Amino acid sequence: MTHINIEIKAKCSDQEDIRTILKSEGAVYIGTDHQLDTYFNVRKGRLKLREGNIENNLIYYKRDDIEGPKKSKVILYEVRPDPALKEILSKVLGVLVVVDKKREIYFIDNVKFHIDTVENLGDFVEIEAIDEEGNIGGRKLREQCKFYRELLGIQRKDLISVSYSDLLLKRQ
Repeated sequence: MTHINIEIKAKCSDQEDIRTILKSEGAVYIGTDHQLDTYFNVRKGRLKLREGNIENNLIYYKRDDIEGPKKSKVILYEVRPDPALKEILSKVLGVLVVVDKKREIYFIDNVKFHIDTVENLGDFVEIEAIDEEGNIGGRKLREQCKFYRELLGIQRKDLISVSYSDLLLKRQ
C-alpha cells in the first residue's frame, strides 16, 4: 500500500497535556504499542521492520529531513510477526540501528497522533496527516498538521527534522 504522509515530530515535555487535548478533541485511542523498529542499510530512503503488539509492518519511505511538516512517500506492507523475515533482511542488508519505543496511538479522522517514549532519547509527539486514497492532497495535509501543531502547543524550537534512527545514530 502506497500513500502520502505529512508529518511533524517534536520533543515533548508534557505528555499528559497532549493526552488531555487529544481526548478533549474526541481522538480515538487505539492503544499503547511497544515497538521495535529495525532499520536496514539501503542506498536511498529508509527501510524498517516494525514489530509491535498492535502494528507489524515492513515500511519503506523517502522524505527530506527538514524542520516542520515533512512530506513522505510511504510503502507499507503489513506483516505477521515472523523472525525469519527479520533474519533475511538482517543478513542481506545489514542492520543500521534499532529504535525501541513505547507508543500511544490516537486518531482524529485521517490524522494519526503518536505519544512516544523512545529508549535513550526521551519523550516525543508526532502528528501524521495521511492520504491513503490520494484524494486529500498535500496542501490540506499541511493545513491539518499546522492546525494540530498549534492546538497541541508544539513550539518551533521543539521540532525535530530527522527520524529517531538518525538521533540514535548521532549518539553512537
